[in-house]
Amino acid sequence: MLSKCANPKCSANFLYLHEGRLFRSESAVGSTISAYDTGMKKSSRRIEFFWLCANCAPKMTLIRNGEGVTVQPMAQARAASL
Repeated sequence: MLSKCANPKCSANFLYLHEGRLFRSESAVGSTISAYDTGMKKSSRRIEFFWLCANCAPKMTLIRNGEGVTVQPMAQARAASL
């Protein structure tokens, strides 16, 4: 459940979806055997939501790394994608 801004330096509380920017992150958790036991494995996915408040969203973005997501300044994220 979302409770505050994903920026660790910000203490803004999540109240409304229209304030700020919502991010959806999907990651593979592992594989499970299908419900019909066909022998085929199906990867299960975990969906997480992160929110940046209206003050942080114009300046920051979320970047996926091996362990999850991190907050980065927008300019730094643009430079890394070039």
